[in-house]
Amino acid sequence: MKIYTKGGDKGKTSLLSGTRVPKYHIRVEAYGTIDELTSYIGLLRAADIKSEYKDHLIEIQRRLFDISGLLACDKGKFIDKLNKIENKDIEFLENNIDKIQENLPPLRAFVLPGGQYEVALAHICRTISRKAERRIVELADKETIDTKIIIYMNRLSDYFFVLARAIAKDKNFEQLKV
Repeated sequence: MKIYTKGGDKGKTSLLSGTRVPKYHIRVEAYGTIDELTSYIGLLRAADIKSEYKDHLIEIQRRLFDISGLLACDKGKFIDKLNKIENKDIEFLENNIDKIQENLPPLRAFVLPGGQYEVALAHICRTISRKAERRIVELADKETIDTKIIIYMNRLSDYFFVLARAIAKDKNFEQLKV
């Protein structure tokens, strides 16, 4: 099987249903931003962070692949065969946010992203998850999207924020505050 199909040479791509859309279509923007996020999460997983966090990130990447599939399917028989985001997926994020946050001092000011490689990567993941959420919300204004996807993405950016703070604490790195 060749990796190139030449099907997108004229600026269009196919959704899972077979519908052809422009590559700038909001649906493509939404799952493309998820793809960008998944790649940055892979970079964060390759960094020097606790194995517990790496395990979380693998689970998150798997859910993001599920979300990408759901976003790439506008209609048809395929959508019923795809993994949906469930309450347990949202609870996974919430439980880990709470667990991580238990070991963090109260936040009394805004923190500046960066200053330390792993912390900066977690903040990049946070901002890209916010961008993906915006694209998904925009799509949801035009088409029916499972609200659990939006909730999951909203929690995900919160997860990356507390993860950045936890990594900074683990590395004895004091984040700059505003």
